[in-house]
Amino acid sequence: MKKIVLALLFSGALVFGAGIKWEKDYNSAVAKAKVQNKPIMFIVSNHNCHFCVQFEGTTLKNPQVVEKLNKDFVSAVAYIDENPLFPRQLFVPGTPGTWFLKPNGEPMFEPIMGAVESNDFIKALDIVKQEYAKSAVKK
Repeated sequence: MKKIVLALLFSGALVFGAGIKWEKDYNSAVAKAKVQNKPIMFIVSNHNCHFCVQFEGTTLKNPQVVEKLNKDFVSAVAYIDENPLFPRQLFVPGTPGTWFLKPNGEPMFEPIMGAVESNDFIKALDIVKQEYAKSAVKK
Protein backbone atom coordinates (compact mmCIF):
# COMPACT_ATOMS: atom_id res chain seq x y z
CA MET A 1 0.00 0.00 0.00
CA LYS A 2 2.83 2.38 0.86
CA LYS A 3 4.40 1.76 -2.55
CA ILE A 4 1.15 2.67 -4.31
CA VAL A 5 0.81 5.92 -2.34
CA LEU A 6 4.44 6.84 -3.02
CA ALA A 7 4.05 6.05 -6.71
CA LEU A 8 0.96 8.26 -6.94
CA LEU A 9 2.67 11.11 -5.12
CA PHE A 10 5.75 10.83 -7.31
CA SER A 11 3.77 10.73 -10.57
CA GLY A 12 1.70 13.72 -9.44
CA ALA A 13 4.86 15.66 -8.70
CA LEU A 14 6.18 14.89 -12.19
CA VAL A 15 3.00 16.10 -13.87
CA PHE A 16 2.48 19.23 -11.81
CA GLY A 17 6.14 20.03 -11.17
CA ALA A 18 7.11 20.11 -14.82
CA GLY A 19 7.76 23.53 -16.24
CA ILE A 20 9.34 25.19 -19.23
CA LYS A 21 12.90 24.06 -19.91
CA TRP A 22 14.62 27.46 -19.98
CA GLU A 23 18.01 28.07 -21.46
CA LYS A 24 20.28 30.14 -19.25
CA ASP A 25 20.68 33.01 -21.73
CA TYR A 26 20.22 34.19 -25.31
CA ASN A 27 23.50 32.74 -26.61
CA SER A 28 22.87 29.26 -25.19
CA ALA A 29 19.35 29.35 -26.68
CA VAL A 30 20.74 30.14 -30.14
CA ALA A 31 23.37 27.39 -29.85
CA LYS A 32 20.78 24.81 -28.78
CA ALA A 33 18.28 25.89 -31.45
CA LYS A 34 20.91 25.43 -34.16
CA VAL A 35 21.70 21.91 -32.96
CA GLN A 36 18.03 20.94 -32.53
CA ASN A 37 16.76 22.87 -35.58
CA LYS A 38 13.97 24.52 -33.59
CA PRO A 39 12.68 28.08 -33.39
CA ILE A 40 13.40 30.12 -30.28
CA MET A 41 10.85 31.75 -28.01
CA PHE A 42 12.71 34.65 -26.41
CA ILE A 43 10.99 36.80 -23.81
CA VAL A 44 12.17 40.22 -22.69
CA SER A 45 10.76 40.61 -19.19
CA ASN A 46 11.13 42.52 -15.92
CA HIS A 47 10.75 41.19 -12.38
CA ASN A 48 8.94 44.39 -11.34
CA CYS A 49 6.43 44.41 -14.19
CA HIS A 50 2.85 43.53 -13.23
CA PHE A 51 2.04 42.15 -16.68
CA CYS A 52 5.27 40.11 -16.81
CA VAL A 53 4.45 38.49 -13.48
CA GLN A 54 0.88 37.84 -14.66
CA PHE A 55 2.09 36.30 -17.95
CA GLU A 56 4.63 34.07 -16.20
CA GLY A 57 2.17 33.04 -13.50
CA THR A 58 -0.68 32.09 -15.83
CA THR A 59 0.11 31.52 -19.51
CA LEU A 60 3.64 30.21 -19.00
CA LYS A 61 2.36 27.80 -16.33
CA ASN A 62 -0.42 26.43 -18.53
CA PRO A 63 0.33 22.71 -19.10
CA GLN A 64 -0.50 22.91 -22.83
CA VAL A 65 1.83 25.90 -23.29
CA VAL A 66 4.60 24.18 -21.33
CA GLU A 67 4.22 21.00 -23.38
CA LYS A 68 4.31 22.82 -26.74
CA LEU A 69 7.29 24.96 -25.76
CA ASN A 70 9.31 22.03 -24.44
CA LYS A 71 8.55 19.91 -27.51
CA ASP A 72 8.80 22.39 -30.37
CA PHE A 73 10.83 25.39 -29.19
CA VAL A 74 13.97 26.45 -27.39
CA SER A 75 12.94 28.92 -24.68
CA ALA A 76 14.87 31.74 -23.07
CA VAL A 77 14.01 34.82 -21.03
CA ALA A 78 16.01 37.99 -20.36
CA TYR A 79 15.07 40.17 -17.39
CA ILE A 80 16.01 43.73 -18.24
CA ASP A 81 16.31 44.60 -14.55
CA GLU A 82 19.23 42.13 -14.38
CA ASN A 83 21.14 43.75 -17.30
CA PRO A 84 21.22 40.66 -19.53
CA LEU A 85 23.20 40.40 -22.72
CA PHE A 86 21.12 39.99 -25.86
CA PRO A 87 21.07 41.68 -29.28
CA ARG A 88 20.02 45.31 -29.23
CA GLN A 89 17.54 44.66 -32.06
CA LEU A 90 15.46 42.54 -29.63
CA PHE A 91 15.06 45.32 -27.07
CA VAL A 92 11.40 46.26 -26.62
CA PRO A 93 10.06 49.52 -25.16
CA GLY A 94 7.72 47.67 -22.79
CA THR A 95 7.54 44.29 -21.15
CA PRO A 96 6.80 41.50 -21.56
CA GLY A 97 7.80 41.21 -25.18
CA THR A 98 7.83 37.76 -26.75
CA TRP A 99 9.98 37.17 -29.81
CA PHE A 100 9.97 34.12 -32.03
CA LEU A 101 13.35 33.67 -33.66
CA LYS A 102 14.98 31.42 -36.21
CA PRO A 103 17.85 29.30 -34.86
CA ASN A 104 20.33 31.94 -36.07
CA GLY A 105 18.59 34.56 -33.90
CA GLU A 106 16.80 36.31 -36.77
CA PRO A 107 13.25 37.41 -35.83
CA MET A 108 10.45 35.55 -37.58
CA PHE A 109 7.82 38.16 -36.66
CA GLU A 110 7.45 41.38 -34.71
CA PRO A 111 7.31 40.72 -30.95
CA ILE A 112 4.05 39.93 -29.21
CA MET A 113 3.65 42.53 -26.50
CA GLY A 114 1.91 42.08 -23.17
CA ALA A 115 0.44 39.30 -21.06
CA VAL A 116 -1.16 37.09 -23.69
CA GLU A 117 -3.91 34.70 -22.56
CA SER A 118 -3.14 30.97 -22.77
CA ASN A 119 -5.51 30.14 -25.64
CA ASP A 120 -4.20 32.99 -27.78
CA PHE A 121 -0.61 32.08 -26.95
CA ILE A 122 -1.21 28.45 -27.96
CA LYS A 123 -2.58 29.68 -31.30
CA ALA A 124 0.52 31.84 -31.75
CA LEU A 125 2.79 28.87 -30.98
CA ASP A 126 0.97 26.79 -33.60
CA ILE A 127 1.35 29.55 -36.21
CA VAL A 128 5.06 29.94 -35.46
CA LYS A 129 5.60 26.19 -35.67
CA GLN A 130 3.80 26.03 -39.05
CA GLU A 131 5.72 29.00 -40.48
CA TYR A 132 9.00 27.57 -39.25
CA ALA A 133 8.23 24.22 -40.89
CA LYS A 134 7.48 26.01 -44.19
CA SER A 135 10.78 27.89 -44.09
CA ALA A 136 12.69 24.69 -43.29
CA VAL A 137 11.17 23.01 -46.37
CA LYS A 138 12.24 25.92 -48.64
CA LYS A 139 15.91 25.47 -47.77
